[in-house]
Amino acid sequence: MSEIKVPELAESITEGTIANWLKSEGETVAQDEPVAELETDKVNIEVNAPADGVLQKIVKQIGDTVEVGETIAILAAGGEAPTGDAAPAKTADPTATPTPAPAAQDAQDAPLATSAEGLSGEMPTVTEPARPGVPPVASPATRRLARERGIDLNQVQGIGRITPEDVAAHANAPAQAAAPQPAPSAPKAVQANAPQVEGEAGKPVVRERMSRRRQTIANRLVEVQQTAAMLTTFNEVDMTAILDVRKRWKEPFLKQHGVKLGFMSFFTKAVVGALKQFPLLNAEIDGQDMLIKKYYDIGIAVASDAGLVVPVVRDADRRSFAEIESDIASLAEKARSNKLSLQDLQGGTFTITNGGIFGSLLSTPILNGPQVGILGMHTIQKRPVAVGDDIELRPMMYIALSYDHRIVDGKEAVSFLVKVKQMLEDPESLLLEG
Repeated sequence: MSEIKVPELAESITEGTIANWLKSEGETVAQDEPVAELETDKVNIEVNAPADGVLQKIVKQIGDTVEVGETIAILAAGGEAPTGDAAPAKTADPTATPTPAPAAQDAQDAPLATSAEGLSGEMPTVTEPARPGVPPVASPATRRLARERGIDLNQVQGIGRITPEDVAAHANAPAQAAAPQPAPSAPKAVQANAPQVEGEAGKPVVRERMSRRRQTIANRLVEVQQTAAMLTTFNEVDMTAILDVRKRWKEPFLKQHGVKLGFMSFFTKAVVGALKQFPLLNAEIDGQDMLIKKYYDIGIAVASDAGLVVPVVRDADRRSFAEIESDIASLAEKARSNKLSLQDLQGGTFTITNGGIFGSLLSTPILNGPQVGILGMHTIQKRPVAVGDDIELRPMMYIALSYDHRIVDGKEAVSFLVKVKQMLEDPESLLLEG
């Protein structure tokens, strides 16, 4: 018999939350097989079995906060415990109404940063109903898909762990094909997934616990606003030249490098070029000192289901346009599939965020502490502008620079943003200065 414990996470992470159990009590597991998912402030981490055996007892439930080294489950050797089907813990009164534990309800309510896209393949033809009284075992992607389709996982049939295919099959099956359930239990399951409380004047309100990552994002954004002297300056960029370059090089670039030529590589190169001329925007405050960094690790804000994450493109000054685009595409995919590592998120010196992909025309980005600068991109919109003595319709983008006024003066911040604008409107200069 052995204990499954929370592994060492990272120097700055000492605890996490049980996000999901991948195995149920009584199930056989192999050494190094994932048995649980642990949500930390930054990434989700799988907890693996230390040896072959049977998951005899789950000590910590979904939603529980656990520390590094804490025991979360008991693992028995193969001959020490009965199989899952015969385990006493699995025996339940078939006439009783299943009531999920509060921690399990909270975890089902919390948003999870995984994607259910790309489901394919034939639906399984052999299934078995979930055992009464046992919370269904499913990945974050499966739970998200079930929430999107309004499906109670307790009613989904599957073999062991419920898969996205099981959820899809349940959604497509006729009502009479569903597994028989006691009539009163369905409304209770819906209430468990979306508990309603009375708000003002008795109107319904759904109470949903924030995920650990969302709580961390909230705390850090408030901390930045309370500790930094944050100001924002704005400018606008004529995107005509960049759009022309992308149009002419779209096909050759994709054919040669296997990745699309987007806007982010241009903006990353422009930011690096401007940071070389205005180094205080590539610094951070350490007590009474300034740490002026002579390297350029640019954070790229990526929206995921669990909240905003900022993976980092390392040594952006040494990367080609194709390498930057490839790095960003890879990091974005890892963020959407919840596979970012701590290394992907640590150590950025400056951040770029693109609200334009969601249609934002103008916004004030918040600093990503301890950094002292962040550039906000916005949507491209055709507007009439003066070109010489004429008025022309040009594709224009507003850009915003939020900065920490404690070490960056207004003149330096405005000059930085003007430099970014100049290089973007003359893309050839990026080859020389970026």
